[in-house]
Amino acid sequence: MPVAFGQATKTIPYIMDATKRYRFTLYLGESRTTDDREGEVVATSEHRPSDEALRAALPALTGDIMQVPPVYSALKVDGARSYDLARAGKPPELPPRPARVDSIIMVDRPDRDHAIFEVQSGKGVYMRSLARDIALACDTVGHIAVLRRTKCGPFEEKHAITLDKLVQNDDKAVALSAFLRPVSTALADIPALAVTAAEAQALRFGQSLALDERLDLMLTMQDGDVLQAQDGKCLVGLCRLQEGRLKPIRIFESFKYGDRDVDYS
Repeated sequence: MPVAFGQATKTIPYIMDATKRYRFTLYLGESRTTDDREGEVVATSEHRPSDEALRAALPALTGDIMQVPPVYSALKVDGARSYDLARAGKPPELPPRPARVDSIIMVDRPDRDHAIFEVQSGKGVYMRSLARDIALACDTVGHIAVLRRTKCGPFEEKHAITLDKLVQNDDKAVALSAFLRPVSTALADIPALAVTAAEAQALRFGQSLALDERLDLMLTMQDGDVLQAQDGKCLVGLCRLQEGRLKPIRIFESFKYGDRDVDYS
């Protein structure tokens, strides 16, 4: 889970909208109230699909799909959280929601009761629902037994640290600053545009910039696209292209990429 500090908190919406990667284990033969191991068993099945049947079910669950969220989710229904209603014995009927699943791959089948999948998806895709729907598509029931997110935007599992490394009560503790990464890491997927010092100042004052002289940019980008504005090595802010102008949407206090003193995510 990416954690941001200070100015870097402004990048969180862009990180959460980024592509994510997951690895989960589907347990076949039991459906549960929460669609994971925490819930109570509500249905069972003796049917165990073959590897071929499981793989054959995946294309229909890939791409732009409609997905019914788990009842035990944070979605609001008439002002109340769905999980609160479910715990009160009044589980709501949640309608299907648009979701984008870029890829699903079955990477292992340890035994007849378990299958392991890797998924790459966009924002708002529920892995518990995906596991449930894979089982249903194979004429059985199932739930997630193990779930791990391995990538969120530019942040991957190999970059993760455990909380025990941050404990400051012994000589082996490592300072938090040793693990901080520059804001540029969080914005790695957003194109950068060089601006002059005068243009940077105008953006900081909330003014938009005309892009008449940047024809290459106008030809390669569309209205609504987001760019980083950079003055040399300094990140000025995030801007949106709108009707031939660059409009500031998130301005950062001045800092240089590579500085380890300020503005890290």
